Amino acid sequence: MSTLEISAPLSANTQAILLLTAPLIVGGGENSKELLTPSEYGKLARFLHSKECQPADLVSNSSEELALELNKIVNSDRLKRLVARGFLLSQAIERWRARAIWVVSRADEGYPARLRDRLKDMAPPVLYGCGDPVILNNGGLAVVGSRNADSKVLEFTIGIGELAARAQRTIISGGARGIDQAAMSGALEAGGNSVGVLADSLERAALNRDHRNYLRDGQLVLLSPYDPQAGFNIGNAMQRNKLIYALADAALVVQSEYGKGGTWAGAIEQLDKLRLVPIYTLASAQQETALETLGKKGALTWPSPATPEEFREALAAGNSSSDIQQLSFPMD
Repeated sequence: MSTLEISAPLSANTQAILLLTAPLIVGGGENSKELLTPSEYGKLARFLHSKECQPADLVSNSSEELALELNKIVNSDRLKRLVARGFLLSQAIERWRARAIWVVSRADEGYPARLRDRLKDMAPPVLYGCGDPVILNNGGLAVVGSRNADSKVLEFTIGIGELAARAQRTIISGGARGIDQAAMSGALEAGGNSVGVLADSLERAALNRDHRNYLRDGQLVLLSPYDPQAGFNIGNAMQRNKLIYALADAALVVQSEYGKGGTWAGAIEQLDKLRLVPIYTLASAQQETALETLGKKGALTWPSPATPEEFREALAAGNSSSDIQQLSFPMD
C-alpha cells in the first residue's frame, strides 16, 4: 500500500468493525459501555475466523443465525443495537473525509504490517490517520520521554531527530509536548519523516497549520487508535505506548521519572512483557535510579552516534549490543 485514498469507500469489514467498536463522536457520542472492548472484539474476531466469516457478515441480511451463535460472546440485543448505527457512521465518515482523515481496520490489507504481526490480538481493531501511511511500515527510532524536559535535554532531542533525518530513518513518537515534539520537529525540519501516535485529538492535530505542509509533503503521519474527536484520557495515553514501540526498530528513552508516568510504564511494559524492540537509555546522573532499574531489566545505553552511519548501526545492532560503551549524557 502506497497510500489510502480518502475518497474511496471504507471496506464493508471496516464499516462493521467501526459499528462494533467506535464511539462515533461526531454524533455527540453515545454510551461507550455498549461498545465492544478490545478483548471482546478479539474474541469475536477469533470466532468469526473459526466460522470462516468476516465482520461484514454481522450486518448482512443473513446474519441472524450467526448472531445467535455469537450470543455467548456478545449479547445478541447489544449486537443489534451496535450494528444499527448506520446513519451515525455515515455522518462520521463524511466528517473524516472532509478533514483528510483515513480509516483502516485489521480486516484490511492496508493495516500496518508491523502492528498486525507484532501485537497480534492486541493490535487495535481500527486505526485513524492523516498523511501517507506508507511511512508506517518503514520502521525507525521510537523516542519517548518527559513532557517537562529542560532546554538542554530538548536541544539534545532535536539533534536526535536531525540525525535520524540525515540517516534516512523515521522518528516515531507520541506527539506530546516536550521530548516527543522535540524529536519529531527535529526530524521534520531537517527534511526527514516522522510518525506521531496520538492518544487524543487527532482531528485537531490534523488541522494544525504547523502540521499541514509536512502532511501534504508526505513527511508526517499522524495516527491514533481512538476516535479523531476523542479528548485526553490517561488510560488511552498509556495504551498507545505499545503502538509507538511496535512501529519502531529500536527505542530511546530520553528522560523518565522512576516509578511513575507514561514513559516509565511504557518502557517497563516493553522490557518485562512485550519485548518488541531493544530499548536504549541515556546515561545521566539526574536519572540514575531510573536508568539503573531499566538497565537491570535489559535496557542498553545509547551509544551517542555522531554520523548517519553510526545512527543506522545503532538501530540495527540493538539485539546484539549488550557490550555498548557506557557514554555520559551530553549536558553541556
